Amino acid sequence: MGEMSRPSESELNFIKTKVAEMSGRDAKEVRVVVSPYRICPLGAHIDHQGGTVSAMTINKGILLGFVPSNDSKVVIQSGQFKGEVRFCVDEIQLPKNAIKLNNSGQPNGSGPGEVYSWGNYARGAIFALQKSGNHIKKGIIGFIYGAEGLDSSGLSSSAAVGVAYLLAFESSNNLIVDPAENIEYDRLIENEYLGLKNGILDQSAILLSSYGCLTCMNCKTKEHKLVRAPEMNSQCNIGINKKFKILLAFSGVKQALTTNPGYNRRVAECQEAARTLLQASGNEGLEPHLSNVESDVYEQHKCKLDPILAKRAEHYFSENKRVLNGLDSWASGNLEEFGKLISASGLSSIQNYECGSEPLIQLYEILVKAPGVYGARFSGAGFRGCCVAFVDANHALEAASFVEKKYTTLQPKLASQINEGKVVLICDASDCARVI
Repeated sequence: MGEMSRPSESELNFIKTKVAEMSGRDAKEVRVVVSPYRICPLGAHIDHQGGTVSAMTINKGILLGFVPSNDSKVVIQSGQFKGEVRFCVDEIQLPKNAIKLNNSGQPNGSGPGEVYSWGNYARGAIFALQKSGNHIKKGIIGFIYGAEGLDSSGLSSSAAVGVAYLLAFESSNNLIVDPAENIEYDRLIENEYLGLKNGILDQSAILLSSYGCLTCMNCKTKEHKLVRAPEMNSQCNIGINKKFKILLAFSGVKQALTTNPGYNRRVAECQEAARTLLQASGNEGLEPHLSNVESDVYEQHKCKLDPILAKRAEHYFSENKRVLNGLDSWASGNLEEFGKLISASGLSSIQNYECGSEPLIQLYEILVKAPGVYGARFSGAGFRGCCVAFVDANHALEAASFVEKKYTTLQPKLASQINEGKVVLICDASDCARVI
């Protein structure tokens, strides 16, 4: 494990005290899952086409304090949501679309006072473990707490929650599970239990990342590797992770502000572009994903794409190239070049993938002009949430002040709605999810 600045001693003490009060056990018995949020510096919107993406975790995320139950009962409270989740691990968990409601409109088996929706991920973790043949006997008594205001920011808080519950239940039942298995278990939570149509990038980043490294994942083959930055930088004689900070700049947008076709439409357009290119090259038998189109085939036949499909394909092929170039820049410690590629990714997301709402685009444009910023892009599709930027550590405070002032002037109403009025949060890179 590398250097970490989260959780702090005060955070750990707070979580442990809450669980000790809930369980009547000694605070020394409390275990804590640290499940970080993730950012993807390069690889925007190409994972669903089998492209290559990059990711790393940050020192913000989910903390889940827990003690194993003496029986099968699960009791969980939340720092963000009201109520208490209660169920037993030996109950058969059904996917959400198979859950029947009782006469009071609550899911069968839910106890009085339970806020069912935020307990879905805990139940989903048991569903995934049960479906995979694990025999879970012990529940947990736990308290879950997420970094304030980051639940709708494109940082993959949902995957962090699912991973946290998996690690807690596995720890309580003395299960030894490798990251690859937990990636699949979290996929079961999201895809089969909750019915969400997302891939495995988020949980992979959360479970595989390592401090000082950029996680690279080929979404077609599911192969991954960790690309380590130089330990020492010859110019400054300090490690690369000491040279930069990560800025999260928040828009205040909670709901998608766009009249453009939705994200699923863009996925379909990428597939249609792939289908056209594969047919033109005599490879129509291949699955219509752009990763099945060779770059020279794209260059030869891109003139056959209509304007919208041409933009989607251009984003895919240029972004895939940026990822590969970015890995080289990271490995050599060239943050300036790495940042330029991130900003180019952000621009392509706007111009070629045509995503992002006006406030997020404004935020992106402010960030790339901020002092010391190497590069910036949307965190997610840019319809809501935040932008992420890499900044020279010596200019982080100056850049944060610049962005906050400029964005508040352009969007005073949205800025006033941001949690605690903090438009910009300064973060560090972190490590993978773990139990401490």
